[in-house]
Amino acid sequence: MIEILTGIIAGSISGLGMGGGTILILVLSNFLGIEQHIAQATNLVFFIPTAISAIIINLKQKLINLKLSLIIILSGVIGTIIGSEIAISLNATSLKKYFGIFLLLISINEIYCLIKEYILSKKTHNN
Repeated sequence: MIEILTGIIAGSISGLGMGGGTILILVLSNFLGIEQHIAQATNLVFFIPTAISAIIINLKQKLINLKLSLIIILSGVIGTIIGSEIAISLNATSLKKYFGIFLLLISINEIYCLIKEYILSKKTHNN
């Protein structure tokens, strides 16, 4: 049951464009006891159909800049090859630690952006 709930939540978050794989990796590694390398590889397989679904919906809405997408795709493939080689060379504990640091940095950035947005909205509201 936890697998189905995890899939629904991760898929919904992916549909919002926020990376449901983060939730998926956390649940697989921390609650289901799956080794970090396997959790991250499973996330990659999860990503394919969810990304295709999101692409179709966003193409129908004309929300995708195809030229920019191609540049990002090509760069992403290069980054994926590099990242995969790095991940394979790390032990599971180090990989989990670096993944946690990555999530922490993203969280700090999101909090910073929310605070900045709040301050800007206060300034424009007061003028």
